[in-house]
Amino acid sequence: MNTTPDGDAERRHVVDGPDGPDEAQAGGHPAGDPVRRANAAHRHSPDRGPDGNGGESGEGHDTALLDALFAQAPVGLYLLDQDLRLVRHNAAARNADTRPGVGADPGTAGRRAGDFAPGFDGAELESLARQALDDGDWIREHVIRGRTPGEPRRDMIGAVSFFPVVSDTGRRYLVAAIEDVTEQQTALERLDILHTAHRRLGASLDAIGSAQELADVAVPRLADIATVDLLDEPLRGLPPRAGPVDPTSPLRRAAYRAVHAPGRPAAEPGPIPHGELSTYGAPTPYSQVLDDGRARLVRGLNGDEDWLAADPVRGRRLTGLGVHSMIVAPLVAHDTVLGVLSLYRNRRPDPFEPADLDLAVELASRGALSIDKARSYARERTIATTLQRQLLPREPAELSAVETAQVYLPGAVGPGGDWYDIVPLSAARVGLAVGRITGTGIEAAALMGQLRTALRTLAVQDLAPDELLVRLDEVARVLANEQRGSLPPGADRLPDGLASCLYLVYDPIARTCTAASAGHPAPVLVGPDGEPLPFDVEPARPLGWGDCCYETTTVELDEGCVLALYTEGLMSGRARHPDRDGTPDGPGARRAVLERVLARPGEERLPDLCDRVVYALLPERQREDAVLLLARTRALPDERVAVWTLPDDPAVVRTARRLAEHQLAAWDLGDLEFATEMIVSELVTNAIRYGEPPIRLRLIHDRGLICEVSDSSASTPHMRRAKSTDEGGRGLFIIGHLAQRWGTRFGRHGKTIWAQQELAPTGDSRRDGAGVDPSEP
Repeated sequence: MNTTPDGDAERRHVVDGPDGPDEAQAGGHPAGDPVRRANAAHRHSPDRGPDGNGGESGEGHDTALLDALFAQAPVGLYLLDQDLRLVRHNAAARNADTRPGVGADPGTAGRRAGDFAPGFDGAELESLARQALDDGDWIREHVIRGRTPGEPRRDMIGAVSFFPVVSDTGRRYLVAAIEDVTEQQTALERLDILHTAHRRLGASLDAIGSAQELADVAVPRLADIATVDLLDEPLRGLPPRAGPVDPTSPLRRAAYRAVHAPGRPAAEPGPIPHGELSTYGAPTPYSQVLDDGRARLVRGLNGDEDWLAADPVRGRRLTGLGVHSMIVAPLVAHDTVLGVLSLYRNRRPDPFEPADLDLAVELASRGALSIDKARSYARERTIATTLQRQLLPREPAELSAVETAQVYLPGAVGPGGDWYDIVPLSAARVGLAVGRITGTGIEAAALMGQLRTALRTLAVQDLAPDELLVRLDEVARVLANEQRGSLPPGADRLPDGLASCLYLVYDPIARTCTAASAGHPAPVLVGPDGEPLPFDVEPARPLGWGDCCYETTTVELDEGCVLALYTEGLMSGRARHPDRDGTPDGPGARRAVLERVLARPGEERLPDLCDRVVYALLPERQREDAVLLLARTRALPDERVAVWTLPDDPAVVRTARRLAEHQLAAWDLGDLEFATEMIVSELVTNAIRYGEPPIRLRLIHDRGLICEVSDSSASTPHMRRAKSTDEGGRGLFIIGHLAQRWGTRFGRHGKTIWAQQELAPTGDSRRDGAGVDPSEP
């Protein structure tokens, strides 16, 4: 150990060089390190002379080059021995008190690998160094994190590289290079946060879900706490208002995310409960952001700021959480403020930087577009759902033919064109229909309304199910051609068809049900005892295909049978099975589940059965619309129907009137005697004059009094206004005044003209037809 003139001890390493013992330079070179070997080669080369190309001059050149490398390299360089002790470092090395051209500082030489870079995790550095030295592999630009010495609140990021070298004697050394990449890495992390936001935001069509995604992106990579508060009006489907927002406007807590301390529950709620309304005090950064739409950065929050007094409750929350830095950014989409994104730091010691403010503004902008997209979708979905429900039938009046119950469930992706209808028909019959329009949204709902109106118009004309579907197919083709440019997605892909439809007619007198299908599943039929019954309705091509023929299927039904008409959305869920606990299965098995749920003999209420079906087939919210229509059949007693076959003789008109009179007396409907006699006279007279035998008169005592006259002619009667000089032509005009409804129904062997009268309520003074002038307009 020698002593320098100033009294400092100078450390010297002695190793065996090629010519015997040699001493390292004061800079800390061992003679066996690679650069020292180069110096030795220069020193012993016979071709080098005193002109600078050999001898001592070459050694000095390489030594100077080595010193220059360590002195001028822009990154920190460290040379470690095989015991991972520091041999030498350069001037750029962090915390190294060296000057250009000077070797290792005596105070740092001999340190361990984990000690030479203050601010970083020493154990991690030593582990990486040992791995590189033992394996002989390079470790390139391994990113490590730490704190800046002297500024513990400031993050520091370094890129460390290790590569081993071996001397001529086999002694191993390790070269370490550390570069401060804090700015570059922080910029990359901000870009990665934006990339994550671009990937995750906008995937949800739920405004609350989009707000939570925004908070999840910001925490923990940018902030320790993130909250999203949205104006309440847009969330309720109302259009947002452009311009400044009143700071006193209520905002709803839509999302909260925080980095929790160890031991605290990860799902701990925020200070303001999720979904609760609150208002901001003024003037505060929050109110200022709502007023001018410009983000605010508060770097040092000490708790004595004046604006905290304007919102003391929120101020106490912030100081209680230890928040020292915050960013408040507006959620603006299309020049409209939707809410506020607030970011806080309370666990991370370093405050937000201006670059963080720019990042927060960009996140808020992307989040606002995602929330606005979800809001627009929710508004459109609300409009479409409202339109859909308005176009579906209201609760039908009490019917003698069937008892009904129905449920309509809009899908998660938006309301489609699923629909149903219950149409009262002549002769106490009822028409039941269910269908589905291809596509979703407002366009599908509008098309559904048009198609349902067309079906109802055709149904009241007493068309048979197969003939009705033929006419409806023509209507669907016209609609598709007229509105092809505005049809919902998928609806214009003919020949897939525009819609499906199942239509059936139940007759409570004959107790028969006739059905036809245009691409729609057959109904499920369960008998009064709960046993499934076959009702095989062959589905033909969907509506809109064109040139279709539809087959009808007729079955006889006992009183108390249950018919289930449904759309495909009801069969798209995960059906529950008592033995398999919700295992998904095919449509056939789901129909079996539907039959099992309906297999409940007795008079169980149909609305309860509807709920049971929904619980069994749709335990989760379905993506598509779903419609279920249940109908329990009834039978009209024989004593409520009177039928007579009349001869083809004009004299029989008086007999027909007397038969009607006696029957009304038996039914205690004498107050309808006058009007009924006139209706019977006109109908029987027209059948004898213009029709063909046999002629049949039938009276039906339902919720009204129905009078029917049938003959074998296919001619169609038409009502017209007779001139004052005409001797006839007033029969149907008179019937139209006396009856509430009338019409013509065609069958396989002729036609039936019918007229229906209302039963006057008890106590009505106008219970007879006296004083009715058939000539009144």
